[in-house]
Amino acid sequence: MMAMFNTSMIHPDLKRRRRWTFMLLPVALLLGGVATNLLAQAPMFNSILHPTNNEPLLLLNVTAGQAFRIDTSDNATDWRPWRTRVSGGLNLHSDTSGPYRTQRFYRAVQLASPNEMTGDYVPTTNGDLLIHPVNHASFVMRWNDLMIYNDPVGGATPYLAFPRADLILVSHSHVDHFNASTLDAVRGTNTIIVAPQAVYNAMSAPLRVLTVILGNGATTMAHGISIEAVPAYNGFHSLGSGNGYVINVDGCRLYMSGDTEDVAEMRALADIDVAFVAMNLPYTMSIIDAASAVREFRPGVIYPYHFRNQDGTFSDLAGFKNMVGTDVGVEVRVRDWY
Repeated sequence: MMAMFNTSMIHPDLKRRRRWTFMLLPVALLLGGVATNLLAQAPMFNSILHPTNNEPLLLLNVTAGQAFRIDTSDNATDWRPWRTRVSGGLNLHSDTSGPYRTQRFYRAVQLASPNEMTGDYVPTTNGDLLIHPVNHASFVMRWNDLMIYNDPVGGATPYLAFPRADLILVSHSHVDHFNASTLDAVRGTNTIIVAPQAVYNAMSAPLRVLTVILGNGATTMAHGISIEAVPAYNGFHSLGSGNGYVINVDGCRLYMSGDTEDVAEMRALADIDVAFVAMNLPYTMSIIDAASAVREFRPGVIYPYHFRNQDGTFSDLAGFKNMVGTDVGVEVRVRDWY
């Protein structure tokens, strides 16, 4: 069984007001796809907070160390996974899609294994894509049984909990994006690496065998995923030395900016479902420029990443989110990257 509640929103005279309905049901433990009664502390929605930004804050009790998943629905019939987490005991989750919805239902399910891959789910036409931030510019994604790594660095340790990579995207040759020993640690038997020429030139012979060189504007296919290299450049990164990427995972289009300013090629992007946009100084761009670009190419969801500045401070993501606003339909998801 599972805990569930509903938020209903009413829009009289274009002025948003909300009616919150809180429903608790028994909880379910998913064990090999079969639901069984749970004797330990079950996931329980304690309360819901409703701040002025129209993003519901869900307060959820789950036994510390237990993995759980929150599912969402617009009609309490058709459910999709939303987030998987490992509990710290009392868990707070903000639904940043709230401003764009008229109704939302939530349910929480405790998972059998505490070693579940955590992260956010994004729908494709053939299964959900699970996104897990690792650090700075590095993140991993799982689509069905396929593992996609973006700019993996930091050695083997940050990736020990994940299956080996099937596809690795490397944006450019700087050390916070490319590390040969990390690639050796995470690659599998059928790994395909996509990288620009400068990265290929710095690789060992075994890594070169696995690598497809992709220049700005070029495209390729790997494991059924289409990949386009988008120019990524500024005063610290010359044109042609590095790539951003647009990948199409069964109808879901994702953009990884790499190290770039808010260049014309970024602003001209179309039909992006999920974007990862770097924003740090001085190496990429300010939150002002990033917000301006995001408002222009309008991805469905934007993840700020690569936001640690040269002086060790972090970019003002709350300020970035405010600048993006809600009037152009872009959901800003701020996650833990450091």
